[in-house]
Parts: sequence; C-alpha cells; structure tokens
Amino acid sequence: MTVADDLGRSDDAETRFVWDYGRSDERLHALYERSKAAQWNATTDIDWDAGVGTPGHVELLGTGLPLERAGSPVPPERWSDFQWEFHSWMTSQFLHGEQGALLATSRLVAMAPDMDTKFYAAAQVADEARHVEAYARYAGLLGNTYQVNPSLKRMLDTVVTESRWDIVFLGMQIIVEGLALAAFRLESCRSFDPVIAQLTRLVARDEARHVTFGVLALREIYGELTSREKAEREEFVKEAALLMSRRFRLEEIWQRLEVNAADGAAYALRDQRMIDFRRVMFTKIITSLAKVGLLTPGVHAHLAQLQLTRAVPAEVNA
Repeated sequence: MTVADDLGRSDDAETRFVWDYGRSDERLHALYERSKAAQWNATTDIDWDAGVGTPGHVELLGTGLPLERAGSPVPPERWSDFQWEFHSWMTSQFLHGEQGALLATSRLVAMAPDMDTKFYAAAQVADEARHVEAYARYAGLLGNTYQVNPSLKRMLDTVVTESRWDIVFLGMQIIVEGLALAAFRLESCRSFDPVIAQLTRLVARDEARHVTFGVLALREIYGELTSREKAEREEFVKEAALLMSRRFRLEEIWQRLEVNAADGAAYALRDQRMIDFRRVMFTKIITSLAKVGLLTPGVHAHLAQLQLTRAVPAEVNA
C-alpha cells in the first residue's frame, strides 16, 4: 500500500477486506499473543467486596488529590466533598472514555489494512468491553456519577466518525489511550479505595499494550507522509490536545458544588499541582508522538502553550 492511496482517500475506508492471511508484522503478532495471554475477568479477578469508599472516607485521599487546598474557591468545610466529587468525576470519565475506545476499536477491525492489525484490534475490542463492564460496576457501587465531559464527548465523536483509519488510530490509540494510561497508573497509586486501585492496575496493563499497538501501526507509514498529510495530522493533534486539556477545568464539579464556574476553572488552570498533574498525564502522549514523527516544533509549542509540557526541546521532530 502507499500512503497517498491509503491515507488520503476516505471513500473506501469504512470496511476493508484483506485476502492475504499471511503474517505481515511480527511485532503486531507478538503483541496479539501477549494480549491473548493477559486476558482477565472483571467478575472474578477483582475483589468487589474489598471496600468502596464513601464521602466520609475521603480524608484517606491525603495528598493524592492533584490540587492544592490553598487558594481554592471551595469553602474549607466542603473540601472533603470536593475530594469525593473529584474521585467520582474521574471514575465517570474513565467509564465514558472506555466506551469511546470500544466503539473506535471496533471500527478499526473493519478499517485496518492488514490482518495482523485486524487481529490485534479485535483483541482490544474484548479488552475495552471488559473495561466498560468493570467501570460501570464500580460507578454503580459509588452511587455518584457524572455525564460525559463535553470536551471528551467532542473528541470521541470525532474519532468514531473519522473515515481515515490512521486518524482513528492517532486519536484513540495515541491521544485518548495515552491519556488514559497515565491516569490509570496515577489512580492505582493514589486511590484511597482498594477496589478502584486493583481495577485501574489491571486496566493500565491493557492500556500499555493499546498505546504500543498505535505506535507500531503508525510509525512506519507516518514516515512516508506528504507535507500536506503531515500538516493535517499535526492540526488534528493540536485540536485533540486542546480538547483533552479543557477536561481538567472541572466545570461539572464546580457546578455540583455550587462554586462559581469561572472561579473554579481559573483555580484549576493556575494551581501548580494541577499543572504538574496535566503534564504528567500528557507524558505518554508526547513520547508516542515523538515515536511516530509528529512531535514537531509547532506541536510541541502548542503543548507548551497549553501548559502540557515545558519549552520546546532541540530534539523534537523537524
């Protein structure tokens, strides 16, 4: 296949039959084998009775919350409520993002241009279904849920309706899954609740393979992009980063706590711990963009402007 034929057209991108059943990529095949061996059961492999937290237990969060109390627009007597709402909001967004990954990856099975990629995408569909199942069960135990964040919804809508298979990979495997991987690893370490800690550890193990899948699928073909194709994908990355960073203004939480939304968003944007949290969350995305050749000076400058990374390093992709 050629990049121009396979990436530049959208009329035949919805479903691709592949009549060559031979192995084409040993790396993807090895990843597929690891995925089969690492399957887990959300019903039996999580101790659901280990103790789901309640609003009265949020003091156990300690310093795990990525915001400083000083300077917060939340009244001191409601800080525990804020911690609980943040935990519930994060859990809900995990759940919604996993459904988006389920829908996007199911499209990749049909759209992928070779059988090895289809095999792994199919294995990931099973992963994502299990993730939705597990997070839905946990959200039910919390009894405190949130609707999908508008910026996340817009990102997911873009990915699941995109006709170019590589953009689906870029948006879901590199951006959304990269962000999720960082979030799950942080959550498994900081959580006051052993149930969500165990759940996110299992999910993070799957997500690490998913991000690797995206890098393997895109690294070679993105080396063949025309200047126009590369510019289009750079703009997609910039818009995706803007949407994903907007999630962390936490408007839904401020609304529920009856805190002025503008004051809350300003606090989330300027709080140093939250800035550091966002940068940690985007670390995997930045690494993956570099591997596929999309960490250009323009992309890196955009990420720095959004406070998702620091100044542009000399070694970014030209």
